[in-house]
Amino acid sequence: PMDTLYTAEALATGGGRNGHVRTADGILDIDVRVPKEMGGAGGAPNPELLFAAGYAACFHSALQSVARAQKVEIHDSSVGSRVAIGPNGQGGFGLAVELEVNLPGIDPLVARGLADAAHQVCPYSNATRGNIDVTVTVVDD
Repeated sequence: PMDTLYTAEALATGGGRNGHVRTADGILDIDVRVPKEMGGAGGAPNPELLFAAGYAACFHSALQSVARAQKVEIHDSSVGSRVAIGPNGQGGFGLAVELEVNLPGIDPLVARGLADAAHQVCPYSNATRGNIDVTVTVVDD
């Protein structure tokens, strides 16, 4: 069993994708809405936006961690995330993720190695592996 370091707790009320989410600690306390692209009103966060933000932040942290471990100094790095939702062909819906890693001033081969290593240690990557198509691209600015 996993040695738990932290547990996040949230509650969704009022209709799921057209409702409200609040974390137990009250830090996140927002309405959520179905995006216009899916026939909703939009104008508020949705589960895919929240997942995209969480994955980008988590992967960026993993990237910085592996860079420190490999003694590679990175500056002005960023990770962009796109989370797509669509029919999965089995009567339900699925997700696909695109991560865009930007490591300015880092040799492209080193950058690719860091991104690959981060993809192995990132908790979101580990949770989605084999369940969601995740593409990791390293961009060269």
